[in-house]
Amino acid sequence: MPPRKLTRHSTPESKMAAEDLGNLEWERSKISEDINMLKKLGISGKQDALRFPKEESYPAPPMQYRVSFVDHLIRGLSTPIHDFLRGLLFMYGLQLHHLTPNSILHISIFITLCESFLGVQPNWSLWKRIFLCRRNGSSSVAYNIGGVVICVRPDVEYFDVKFPDSVQGWRKKWLYIREENHGSVEDNIPPFDGAEKICRRRSWDAEATDAEKAATEALMTRIHELQNTRGQELSGIQITAYFLRIRVQPLQARKNPLWMYAGDKDVDRLSTDLSVKDLEKLVRKISSLNKKDNVPTSCGVTPYSATNALPQVIYWSCDCSSLPPLPEGGEVEERAFVTDDNQGVSRPKSEAAGSRKFPASSEKDAEAEATSSTRSPPSAASPRSKRKKDEDVDSGTSKAGAARAEETAPDARKKALDLYEAALISS
Repeated sequence: MPPRKLTRHSTPESKMAAEDLGNLEWERSKISEDINMLKKLGISGKQDALRFPKEESYPAPPMQYRVSFVDHLIRGLSTPIHDFLRGLLFMYGLQLHHLTPNSILHISIFITLCESFLGVQPNWSLWKRIFLCRRNGSSSVAYNIGGVVICVRPDVEYFDVKFPDSVQGWRKKWLYIREENHGSVEDNIPPFDGAEKICRRRSWDAEATDAEKAATEALMTRIHELQNTRGQELSGIQITAYFLRIRVQPLQARKNPLWMYAGDKDVDRLSTDLSVKDLEKLVRKISSLNKKDNVPTSCGVTPYSATNALPQVIYWSCDCSSLPPLPEGGEVEERAFVTDDNQGVSRPKSEAAGSRKFPASSEKDAEAEATSSTRSPPSAASPRSKRKKDEDVDSGTSKAGAARAEETAPDARKKALDLYEAALISS
């Protein structure tokens, strides 16, 4: 793919700086040991559903394909993507590769919770009451791959998902997934753009309005009941094991919501049942459970389905809009991203359709972007010794307070970044 064209005001120096900042996180994909698992899960069941990279060390997806990761797919991602996920990507200004595996799992659990245990469509107002976004990094590195984590707000009581502290080597397991859109651009995943810079946006901290809080209060009460009803407690692990067991991908656009799940013959199932051994292995792989911990075979609460129909009246139902504001005409980039951390970048006069103005976060964050990438393969070799230490750190956290946002960079790369940002601002 050709390098991204910055602006007509870009100088040769700034273009060179952008290219020199080529994403050093990408390297040759190593997924041979995972191919059999993808077959068992039915993710590679359709012809040409997946394509595996050959010798390239930087993604170059074929026409009609997008870049994904094994660890995203096993946590509920398939194409065409669910409108709720598409809306989140738009509102947060992200690409799929910006999200950590644990963030993907958060979204899968939330959609399953809404459809299977609340009997409602995944709800944007409810989401804002529970979650926010944070930049992922450490004192020595700012990530682009997995550069954003979705976190539970520190003041919210939510399911203990038992995330692993890190997901070993997930950044090395990338592949191409076929884009399916049924002839409608609205189903599209944003095209891969390695040059897409992660900028913290006001929407990352968006809170529900007073009206939205009132409309979703019954839903929050019901979530509390699901967690705390003695003898019928529902856990994050139970929700995870449930969607893996029924073989329906929560993050896929589906013909039916999960409350209509019809068992073995359900049209949205990707594969037959996994063996008990494979299911337990998969649940342990994506959680912090060890071999001594029991993997739940059922849920504390019976999920809604074709055999456990929704009640005619649900007191915790919500009348507010279900989906995040979606772009019009297939536009998938929110341009309203000026925040306290992006001084000097002004908000365009015409904001993207559906975008809203949110108060800036009061939290002080170091948002020095050290890993902005370009469309073209990086010219420099990846610093392997550095990455070996840092690559698997903080692949996603459960609570916002645990997410690290200390992004600093060597002076040389920072200087290159300054040139690149100067070129963008000049436009």
